[in-house]
Amino acid sequence: MNKLFKVLFLAAALFVMNGFVSAQVKIAHVNTAEVLDAMPDKAKAEKDLEAYYGELEKQLQVMATEYQTKMQDYEANQATMSNLVKQSKEKEIMDLQGRIQQFQANAEQEFEAKRAEKLSPILEKIQNAINAVGKEKGYTYILDVATGAAVYIGTDAVDATKDVKAKLGIK
Repeated sequence: MNKLFKVLFLAAALFVMNGFVSAQVKIAHVNTAEVLDAMPDKAKAEKDLEAYYGELEKQLQVMATEYQTKMQDYEANQATMSNLVKQSKEKEIMDLQGRIQQFQANAEQEFEAKRAEKLSPILEKIQNAINAVGKEKGYTYILDVATGAAVYIGTDAVDATKDVKAKLGIK
């Protein structure tokens, strides 16, 4: 009976071990920041974003110049202004200051939206290439080391960055 139990236990152990071997997990890692930096589309997107940022900055500079001019005029002439004119000028300056602050807040939001609009198609291309490489190579996981999603990468881990770049036709 004891011998039969040992044989059954050994057979069960071999069966379980066979299941673990056939369910092998293949893990690779990719550096999406490196891939993104190598994308030709990124340079054009950055150039477009710089131009857009320049436009926003130019408008802000126009508003800042107007503010400085009004402040200088107010300071130079306030001694000779009536109370009504003084209050009117102060309100005008305060309104301009509020518009400048509102413009800055809106400009930041619009710039981030423009950035997302420009980078989204590029990031989608990268994700599609990662998905294709994962399927072609039979990986279970590809971890992105650029985002800190991987806390440990073993010495036998496969770096799929070159494969993703090749899929995108870049070096």
